Amino acid sequence: MPTDTAYVPPKVWTWDQESGGRFASINRPVSGPTHDKVLPVGEHPFQLYSLGTPNGVKVTIMLEELLAAGHKGAEYDAWLINIGDGDQFGSGFVEINPNSKIPAMMDRSGGEPVRLFESASILFHLAERFGEFLPASGPARAEVMNWVFWQMGAAPYLGGGFGHFYAYAPEKMEYPINRFAMEVKRQLDVLDRTLADRKFIAGDDYSIADIAIYPWYGRLVEGGAYDSAEFLAVHEYTNVVRWAADAAARPAVQRGKRVNKPGDSADAVKERHAATDLD
Repeated sequence: MPTDTAYVPPKVWTWDQESGGRFASINRPVSGPTHDKVLPVGEHPFQLYSLGTPNGVKVTIMLEELLAAGHKGAEYDAWLINIGDGDQFGSGFVEINPNSKIPAMMDRSGGEPVRLFESASILFHLAERFGEFLPASGPARAEVMNWVFWQMGAAPYLGGGFGHFYAYAPEKMEYPINRFAMEVKRQLDVLDRTLADRKFIAGDDYSIADIAIYPWYGRLVEGGAYDSAEFLAVHEYTNVVRWAADAAARPAVQRGKRVNKPGDSADAVKERHAATDLD
């Protein structure tokens, strides 16, 4: 029911940066660079500019999986983009991703450099480039792509919706928390029912669908997202818990999760320029 203190939207919205909460410094209603900054370029074919968020981790896991599969051409440099400091608004980064979001990557393995942004686009490009983790054709390929695009459409409800209002908003608000908790639990149920009769998300084989979904929903059922495991009763989704444990046991996943990781934890690798950086 409306109250005397209920928010009444103005006729024309204007941006009040002070109302942005924890993420006020990294979001704004316009695009384009705020400052000139040339991005560094290393010696490897793939230049990744990212941060160890769920979307960033997708790409480092994929690259580590390719290297583990024997593709030496997948060597990469991973440069830290500190979104809290506004690195994503530098001119060099905006040239790669006009949307100023991580991850962004340059593929310099061919005759002409290819810019890549959006994590699913990067996963698809790498899968096609190396012929790994994506069936070549037919129903199996379609099933993998179904789930990759499912993740891209579903994650905003988890991160931008539930995670924002449950963990990051300046105050707790019942309506949005209930709205997004309901949707996240529905998504977990979708995954749990799907994994009841298959080992991996898209079937019997590990694919870019697993690589895309694990950093979001695997992390959630492992208890590492938003301190919400008890609130969402994630233990009830036993098939998702089993799948997440299998993914987490993969050496390439363990390595990829450490790259571009901010903070001072013992396993953090802020930048990765050689395999030995992770050894």
